[in-house]
Amino acid sequence: MVQAYVLIQTEVGKAALVAEEVREIPGVDSADDVTGPYDVIVKATSDDVDSLGKLVVAKIQAIDGITRTLTCPVVHL
Repeated sequence: MVQAYVLIQTEVGKAALVAEEVREIPGVDSADDVTGPYDVIVKATSDDVDSLGKLVVAKIQAIDGITRTLTCPVVHL
């Protein structure tokens, strides 16, 4: 099981719509609007790193209004 935070930048005024749409994707645990350099922070869970990559590239990045993502896998030290 792989968990990650996906930091999303959106077009101006699109953060709420993007967060709402991302929440509907299977594998997304939460999606919250935030302030700062990123507009939405997503917590996602996947079976493995490859599945996580497919989730981000094929599903999340395909949403209209997203300009950039940064995926931060969780590590357990």
